[in-house]
Amino acid sequence: MRSMNVDPQALSRDRTTRARIRDAAIAVFGEQGFSTGVRAVAAAAGVSPGLVNHHFGSKDALREECDAHVLEAIRVAKTESLTRPSATGLLQQLAEVEEYAPLVAYLVRSYQAGGSLARSMFEHLVATTEQYLADAVAAGTLRPSRDPAARARYLAMQNMGGTLLFLQMRGEHEDPVDWGRALRDLTDEIMFPALELFTEGLFIDTTFFDTVLQQRSESSTGAESTSGTAS
Repeated sequence: MRSMNVDPQALSRDRTTRARIRDAAIAVFGEQGFSTGVRAVAAAAGVSPGLVNHHFGSKDALREECDAHVLEAIRVAKTESLTRPSATGLLQQLAEVEEYAPLVAYLVRSYQAGGSLARSMFEHLVATTEQYLADAVAAGTLRPSRDPAARARYLAMQNMGGTLLFLQMRGEHEDPVDWGRALRDLTDEIMFPALELFTEGLFIDTTFFDTVLQQRSESSTGAESTSGTAS
């Protein structure tokens, strides 16, 4: 039988090593893409490839943990800024925007790589977005939505799509990418119009929205009627 006596210091070192490998993987995958092997991650983390496999078992498992960590970091940052908005907090975030470069690089590389992991990553990003928006609605700092899931998906698509287009138009799809500078330039370009649009709105007349809202309502009623008839 395996001994239940566990050295707390050993566990602490183990968690620290695992976190160091994870953080190195996020940086390496963000800089070099997901075709990069475990050896490069191990070298960046200062450990052996065998230790990477010991902690994560496979490259896909390592990537899944990186995905979870990146999404959680985004959720925490967004929840903080949206539930407790302040001028000081905004200015601090703007001053430190380059610190988020590794997370943005990782997300961009994920979607550039495509495949099932990228699709899964996007769905988790949508769920994360819906969660921090709901937290802000509950805090009274955001208006509620008639369709929270659709709003979250739209914002996730716009944010990531805009970032990918920005990088493509700048020619920064080619390596090496200065992710800190790119994120700074993107923030400087979109911050004001985005805040104006989200804060003050765009349309004065509600015709477009009322039309689509009515159409959705009629479609929903029709579907319920058809379902009732079929049953």
